[in-house]
Amino acid sequence: MYQVSVEQHFDAAHFLRGYQGKCEALHGHRFRVVAKVKSSVVNDIGIAYDFTKLKQCLSDILARFDHTCLNDMPPFDKINPSSENIASTIYNELKPKLAEAPVSISSVEVWESPQSGVAYSPD
Repeated sequence: MYQVSVEQHFDAAHFLRGYQGKCEALHGHRFRVVAKVKSSVVNDIGIAYDFTKLKQCLSDILARFDHTCLNDMPPFDKINPSSENIASTIYNELKPKLAEAPVSISSVEVWESPQSGVAYSPD
């Protein structure tokens, strides 16, 4: 099995509703996002999936979150913009973009800091 990964980031503010602690206050992060797709085969030139295509799909999703207050952006105007919810949202938005691709999504990781991150996969 081949696993292809790309990493990008976006800068945004958020606060966690109902959280008892400092994260209930508005604060910001440089969110690091890693998207991983898998394939059991490579094409005739030895590529499982083109990094450039995967980067563009991820970039299209992250562009709407960059330099925003996530709490003002759907779906985070209704659900908390936790790293868990951000990861599953990105996963669910990436899935249809790759519907015709010869790969499936393995996971989406969202890191709030170099030490704190979440990986989401529906398995």
